Amino acid sequence: MIENLKVVSATYELYIADEKGQEELMEKATEEAPLTWCQGEGMMLPAFEAAMAGKEVGDSFDFVLPAKDAYGEYLQEGLMDLPKKMFFNGDGEFDEERVYVGAIVPMNTVDGQIVKAQVCEVTDEQVTIDLNHPYAGEDLHFKGIILSIRDVTEGELKAIRTPHGCGRCKGNCDDCNSGCGSCEK
Repeated sequence: MIENLKVVSATYELYIADEKGQEELMEKATEEAPLTWCQGEGMMLPAFEAAMAGKEVGDSFDFVLPAKDAYGEYLQEGLMDLPKKMFFNGDGEFDEERVYVGAIVPMNTVDGQIVKAQVCEVTDEQVTIDLNHPYAGEDLHFKGIILSIRDVTEGELKAIRTPHGCGRCKGNCDDCNSGCGSCEK
């Protein structure tokens, strides 16, 4: 049964309604490449974990998380215009290879956290980024089947609870390249 400190694998499909109310498939995990998480360790949205609690291997699920219980409402203040010079590379030139409309770029918060932002617009003077989660403001419809449930190992639990073993990339594995072995892309 799914409870805290159980490693769960499941298939799932995630749907979001479009402007016309028709559901669109956004993500999918299959038996060959399932979604796997440790229940109760903050790896999944709290409302997702609550909906999964108590399920058994072979159980199917079909539920909707309202936006407020998923990634929250879309916030206009999540849009920011930043000076283009903030995106210069080491040669003092604008980094066109990494910063373009649609790109996801790492940004540092004032308290040192790394967050991912989507580039919305690039002009001669500024770059507009969106700090909202891509699914902010959306109700998430999940459907799937529980494939396996097992106890978490001590090694897995240590890895989950240790904020990124090597520390060099502070959890942003896309930028690590340190060769430490902690980053599993």
